[in-house]
Amino acid sequence: MSDVNLPSYIQYLQQESSYPHSAADISLVQTHISFVLLAGDSVYKWKKPVDFGFLNFSTLEKRKYYCEQELQLNRRLCPDLYKELVTINKDGEGFCLNGSGEVVEYGIRMARMPEERMMGRVMAAGELNREHLDAIIDQLVPFYQAAAGDAAIQAFGQASSVAVNVLENFEQTENFVDQGALTRKQFDAIVSYSKEFLSHEDRFQARIDAGKIRDCHGDMHSANICLTDPVNIFDCIEFNERFRYSDVAADVAFLAMDLDFHGETELSNYFIEQFAAKSSDDGLVNMLNFYKCYRTYVRAKIALFTASDPAVDEKITAACIEQAKKYFFLAEKYAAA
Repeated sequence: MSDVNLPSYIQYLQQESSYPHSAADISLVQTHISFVLLAGDSVYKWKKPVDFGFLNFSTLEKRKYYCEQELQLNRRLCPDLYKELVTINKDGEGFCLNGSGEVVEYGIRMARMPEERMMGRVMAAGELNREHLDAIIDQLVPFYQAAAGDAAIQAFGQASSVAVNVLENFEQTENFVDQGALTRKQFDAIVSYSKEFLSHEDRFQARIDAGKIRDCHGDMHSANICLTDPVNIFDCIEFNERFRYSDVAADVAFLAMDLDFHGETELSNYFIEQFAAKSSDDGLVNMLNFYKCYRTYVRAKIALFTASDPAVDEKITAACIEQAKKYFFLAEKYAAA
């Protein structure tokens, strides 16, 4: 996306003089829902005015509310990382960060984490080990124990509630079948497996009875983990409770799937074995394959959404389609298992 197509406030934030602190080498990262600016030792995150149905940032009021939710929810696992709500304000013909004029946009400021400790980078360097996973588990076990899990949240563990999320993925991706990333054969196999698993309501009820439906993270994969001391597990789902209120198995399956995706099957198995043991969760393994398949499909869907965003350039589009293809292949493997 060229600078000309960027919102004017993002263009403003790409200038070092826009910040009240040192902000050399500013870089912009985009997702299908956010603009993220790395500026000095701070990170500024702004929500795009999009409405995907399951996520609605279409008004300034909504974006403010979800920025506040993002701060509050992420402080559960990263109390020192999520700093404050920030604003872009009108300043004459231009803008001002945290100014006094009319609010143009709301965002959040975070402390910047060391790039070399990001889990994806450690994994790519071939340096990820069991000790790293032990540190993650040590964060997660007390987090889930303390997380809310009242009757209203438990209802999201029912097969019918889980089906809403799973089947929505299929509805949102059917138009992409045979368009380059997902074949009809793959689509049918994954849909068939998922529906069959969802028909076993007793499996889901057993998880509710075991107290394993909690207010979870919702988006726990290597891109959202920094292997600092203590570990930072950041960027939880703030925009839709039904993606966060889930079986603990669905949360940890995301990270296990991500390890599988990056060829770290041995570490993936170790992570699940140790987490299940330390959290006394014998039933987790019965749900794992199903939730891995679901999570893989979500990643593939997001890659397709990003690829079809007119704001991203051709290179990113091509890379996202290739990534989606790999995720769909892995989802098909889980479905066949």
